[in-house]
This record gives sequence, C-alpha cells and structure tokens, in this order.
Amino acid sequence: MERYRERIAVARQALDTLEEVLAIAEPSRIVRDAGIQRFEYTLEAVWKAAQSYLREFEGLDVGSPKGVVRACRRSALLSEDDAVLALQMIDDRNLTVHTYNEPLAQMIFDRLPQYARLMRMWLNAMNSAE
Repeated sequence: MERYRERIAVARQALDTLEEVLAIAEPSRIVRDAGIQRFEYTLEAVWKAAQSYLREFEGLDVGSPKGVVRACRRSALLSEDDAVLALQMIDDRNLTVHTYNEPLAQMIFDRLPQYARLMRMWLNAMNSAE
C-alpha cells in the first residue's frame, strides 16, 4: 500500500509540472520541448501508479503500459474512449523517445492538454476507487 501511495504522489507531482508548462500562453520551441519531456516522465509515473493500483486493489500483475491501460479499462478506471486515448498517448510517447522532428514534436505538443486532462482524471479515478 505504501508503494502505491508513493507512486500516486510522484505521478501527481509530475503532472503538476506538465500542467505548469501547458499554462504558458505562447510557448517557445524550448518550452515545447520541455513540455514533451515532462509528458514523457509524467506518463511513465502515471502508468506505473496505475500498475501499482491494479496490483494492490485488483490483484492483477500487468507489466506493460498498454497492458495496464487495457486492465484499467476492464476495471472501470477508464472508459472505452479514455482507454483509446490512453493507448494513443502511449504511442505518442514512444514516438518522442525514438525519433525527433519538428512536425512530430508540434503535433504531440498540441495533444498534451488532452493528455494532461486524461492523466488527471485517471489519477482521480484511482483515488476514488481506493
């Protein structure tokens, strides 16, 4: 239980840093790139918190980000639409890690507000389901 609570706290702190970047009205390329970096570590923290939730409260041991999303859908932490968006979010994160180009960076940065909302909702759902 303690490990789960630690993971939730880390995920919330990471999400706060992402939302801080997204609040900047006219982000420069440097801010955009910082936002993408914050997105990468925030998603990592959120899916690991969800993984811990599934282990602690559902008795499920799921090892991959996409597997965690699917299990969260089955456990009703995510709706079908949210799960689809979460899977897209994971694909986008994988793109940012393995390649870098300007149009891709801008496309992903433009999606970050909806991803941040999804991650906030996901964390809140875990908190409510405890």
